[in-house]
Amino acid sequence: MNRQTRFYALAARYVALLGILLLLSFSALSQTPAKKFSAQEMDEILYHIHTYYVEDLPLSRYNQSNLSSLFDNLDPYSKYLDSEELEAIFSAANGRYTGLGIEVEEQGNYVTIVDTLPNSPAEIAGIERGDKLSLINNIDVTGKTIAEVSALLKAANKNQLQLVVLRGSSAVNIALKRQEIVLESVASKLLKDGTGFLSVNSFNHHTYHDVARQINYLQLQYGDALKKLVIDLRDNPGGTLNSAVAISDLFLDSGTIVTTKGRFFDANQAYFARQGDILNGAPIVVLINNNSASAAEILAAALKDNKRALVVGLRSYGKGSVQSLIPIGNGTTALKLTTARYYTPTGTSIEGTGVEPDVYFTKQALSLLDKSAIITGEESIKTNGIEQLASHWPKAFALVQSQ
Repeated sequence: MNRQTRFYALAARYVALLGILLLLSFSALSQTPAKKFSAQEMDEILYHIHTYYVEDLPLSRYNQSNLSSLFDNLDPYSKYLDSEELEAIFSAANGRYTGLGIEVEEQGNYVTIVDTLPNSPAEIAGIERGDKLSLINNIDVTGKTIAEVSALLKAANKNQLQLVVLRGSSAVNIALKRQEIVLESVASKLLKDGTGFLSVNSFNHHTYHDVARQINYLQLQYGDALKKLVIDLRDNPGGTLNSAVAISDLFLDSGTIVTTKGRFFDANQAYFARQGDILNGAPIVVLINNNSASAAEILAAALKDNKRALVVGLRSYGKGSVQSLIPIGNGTTALKLTTARYYTPTGTSIEGTGVEPDVYFTKQALSLLDKSAIITGEESIKTNGIEQLASHWPKAFALVQSQ
């Protein structure tokens, strides 16, 4: 077996092992590689796209001079990862990443803070929801995109960052450093009448165990089996396929969870629930919104199609593709390549369409269900939030009884 054949054999095994990876954020990324590739790397990239990409593309016309146009013809989730980007994906899958701990979105001419992670550098430094980034180390970021702002923050590595944010009519100076952050993917709260509230913020390698642990903790607090459970998947960008499958299986006694379909053998898989329901059939309400994506959609669809949960909220994002990591060269860089599409238990692809809720809520109604207020037990949510779900529990009960 020559060196190239051995490499391709190793790569095929790598795809089989790492084909479980879904994009950890649903945001489309730039596909154009910035580096120049050696002839061997070029051959590897073309081979992997030809062999594993979810669609059959004619590749004979591509070479070093027009590789950018090749990446432009792939879907938004397929790209070349340099060593830092690859390490970031592995870190996030393990529930860790290096950063400030901010969630942002573009609002007008500003990148605006949507939320900060608990105990993150951003929260400790006093960054608040609604702050608009104005200056990063004296560089004006007004009118810049999230990608451009992210690059400036990343360039600082772990050195001190000097930020100026606009807060109302004031400009606020903030000093902080990027640090490694442990991502808490699950939080919970015991509500009245034996109702559990479970907020799942992402799907990493620890989320399955965290969900099981939190449910057991809620039942210990209540002193009995939970009577009802709310699973909040709003603003959950997804994570690993294995995590979504395992968590779905916690609540299902039988049935299909998800199937994947692609062009090579191992991309075609069906995942089924094993006997055993951690809630023993107690009704479930799942909350989703437009930002629930990827693995979050797999869980919502699995519980909905198997009539295990009532899905409430807004139509989800609609990311129905599976990405695999395929090593390039010595393995310090990789292709993140869409190798399959996934289908719900009823055989529906959600790519571009999302999961449709059983009960639609307006954005305003969903906003009253403030997850941080629920988790911290603020009094306002007793009347403004959870109570609006009360009229829908009979529908969730009916689903369980119909099985």
